[in-house]
Amino acid sequence: MSDNVPTGGAAAPVCPRHPDRVSYVSCQRCGRPACTECQRPAAVGVHCVDCVAEQARNAPAARSALGARLGDGRPVVTLTLIALCVVSYVLQWAVGDAWTSLLEMAPVLGASEPWRLLTAAFLHANNPAHIVLNMVALWSVGPVLEQMLGRGRFLSLYLLSAFGGSAAVVWLADPLTMEWITPVRGASGAVFGLFGAFVVILRRFSRDASQIYAVLGLNLVIGFVVPGISWQAHVGGFVVGAAVGAAFAYAPRERRHLWAFVVPVVGIIVLVAAVSVRFATVPTWTPVGGGLFIPPDGFTDASVSHVLDEEPVDNLALTPFSTVLHSVTHSCGTTDV
Repeated sequence: MSDNVPTGGAAAPVCPRHPDRVSYVSCQRCGRPACTECQRPAAVGVHCVDCVAEQARNAPAARSALGARLGDGRPVVTLTLIALCVVSYVLQWAVGDAWTSLLEMAPVLGASEPWRLLTAAFLHANNPAHIVLNMVALWSVGPVLEQMLGRGRFLSLYLLSAFGGSAAVVWLADPLTMEWITPVRGASGAVFGLFGAFVVILRRFSRDASQIYAVLGLNLVIGFVVPGISWQAHVGGFVVGAAVGAAFAYAPRERRHLWAFVVPVVGIIVLVAAVSVRFATVPTWTPVGGGLFIPPDGFTDASVSHVLDEEPVDNLALTPFSTVLHSVTHSCGTTDV
């Protein structure tokens, strides 16, 4: 702290912000007088409010372990995704089949209406349990990943996982059976992708992921043994999510911003190429209007056209996710780097 005591006929020092106030205390950084209102305690002496504000602007931003800037902490993207799914579900009830049939995905429609590969993730079955379970799972893991990755990378992860789930359905469905014209809907593929990325990130920081393995194993088994659940979307979403999560988790620290752009672009290119190859190499179903198709030669389930069915849908089993996530929310989510 400096005292500017005038000598002789020198004018008394005044605070630059408040010229009517005399102050003999100077800021330790800039040396200007600071009145009592403009003084801020420092390790040695005081700083003026202008120097404190400048220091705050130039200070390194607090970042998560994966380089995401820590803001106000609100999971904006997660809340937005949940809101979109809820609004879409309300429209399914309000508008009826018109809304559902516009957005749900069946392999037979993927080539001519490719938006369905993504929009199906925002639809759910008429049973409210379907959307409730998926939104609970999304809320359980979404805010943690959004804080660790940042909003942009988290949104990329979610959308690529949803796309990956649909791509797996296209690749694993038999084009000579009813599987090719059976629609799928639900956010489980995207949610499985989030859990896949979460597992990889936990391993990146040497954290225990055994509880996550139990949750995933349970839901994968349910997908295989319970009819009406698209296990293909679960597996595809998980694989894509784990791959994207690995790319983000192991990106060089100095190139994280570049990878945040490159990884989604590469992911889109790979997935688009994969489904394009699949559509180009399967027998052709001939549309005749009204949701009806003439099956190709070799069709084994029936010899007549069929209207698109309403199922299956994909679910996540009801599991206490908050218990699973408790140990990791305090481990690698808020480290400053």
